[in-house]
Amino acid sequence: MENDIEHVLAELIAQQEAKVRRCAASIDPRLTGDDVLQPHDFPQLARDAVFNHEDGVLAGLRSADAAVRALLRRR
Repeated sequence: MENDIEHVLAELIAQQEAKVRRCAASIDPRLTGDDVLQPHDFPQLARDAVFNHEDGVLAGLRSADAAVRALLRRR
């Protein structure tokens, strides 16, 4: 069960990371994966509502993953 939860979260995170990269590429195709990790360094990303939403979803998934892992390790 624990591995299933971690696996599902890993899949969701990977899918959302790809979505964030695609969103960034639609704004500026020259942006790299590293650029996307620092969106506030790129004004065109920082001011794009769709990018910020998708990046926020990714942050939420990563937070949920960290919380679940911490909970599972306490058991």
